[in-house]
Amino acid sequence: MQTKNAAEIEPIVGRYIHLQLGGRDNRVYYEESVLAENTGIPFVCLHTAGADGRQFRHLMTDGDITRNFRVIAFDLPWHGKSLPPIGYHEEEYRLTTEGYVEAITAFCRGLGLERPVVMGCSMGGRVVLELALHHSEELRAVIGLEASDYQEPWYDTEWLHRPDVHGGEVCSALISGLVAPQSPDEYRWETLWGYLSSGPGVFKGDLHFYRQDSDYRDRSAQIDTDRCPMFLLTGEYDFSCTPEDTERTGRSISGSEVTIMKKLGHFPMSENPAHFRSYLLPVLRKILTMP
Repeated sequence: MQTKNAAEIEPIVGRYIHLQLGGRDNRVYYEESVLAENTGIPFVCLHTAGADGRQFRHLMTDGDITRNFRVIAFDLPWHGKSLPPIGYHEEEYRLTTEGYVEAITAFCRGLGLERPVVMGCSMGGRVVLELALHHSEELRAVIGLEASDYQEPWYDTEWLHRPDVHGGEVCSALISGLVAPQSPDEYRWETLWGYLSSGPGVFKGDLHFYRQDSDYRDRSAQIDTDRCPMFLLTGEYDFSCTPEDTERTGRSISGSEVTIMKKLGHFPMSENPAHFRSYLLPVLRKILTMP
C-alpha cells in the first residue's frame, strides 16, 4: 500500500553480468529501464571517457523513449560500478579499439540482445563507426553523439594521472567548458560529478583509445548504411568533437544522417536531457520504421 509520504522509486534496475574479456573474468555492471518490461527494441548506450552509465539515467525514465525501446547502459570495466579485473594494480589501464569492441559485443551477446540499436557519446560515438563497419549484421542502427572518425588532440594527458594532482578535479576542469552555457546548472554539475569521481588513471586510459588507437579516417567510407543505418548528432558548443569534425565524417559515409544540435555541448544526454530528447525522438521514430 502506498502511503502519502512514500519515497519515489525510479523505474531503473541494476544488475551484474560476468564477461570474459581479454581472457579474464570481468564483473560488469549495467542498468536498464523497466518501463518497457524488456519488450522493446534493445537500445544500448555507451558512456563517455572517464565516466559511466549514469549519464543515460534520464533516457531510462522517459516514457516516450521506453515505450518502444529497452534502454540499457553498462559501465565499462574500470568504470563506475564495474571493477577492474583481478591484478589491475600491476598494470596500466589502456583502452584499445579491439578491447572496446570486444566489451560491447560480449555484453550484447551475453544479454542475448537481438539486433540492438547502439548509441555512444564521445569515445562511444567514435567506436560505433567501428561497430557499423565490422558488426553491421548484429545491429539495427547506430547513433553517434559527438562522433567523428578522428579528432585532433587539444589537451595534455600527462596531467590526468599524477601523484601530486587530483585527477578527478583535473578531468572535471578539463571538460567543464564542453557543457553548453544553456544547460541547467543542476545537470552541468551532475555531468561533472562523473569525472570528479572517476578512478585514478581511467580517463587517461580511455584517451589512449580516443587519441591514439581510433583514427578511422582510412576506413569510415567503407561503412554501408544500407546494412547499418547511421545517425550522427553533435552539439554546436562542442569544441572537442566539433560540428565540423562530425560533418566531415558524415560526408565520408554515404547515407549517414548528420544533425548539429543547437544549445547543446559534448554531453547532450546528461547536460540537458529535456532539450536533447527533441533531437533524439525523431531519430528513434525513424528507426522504428526500419525492417
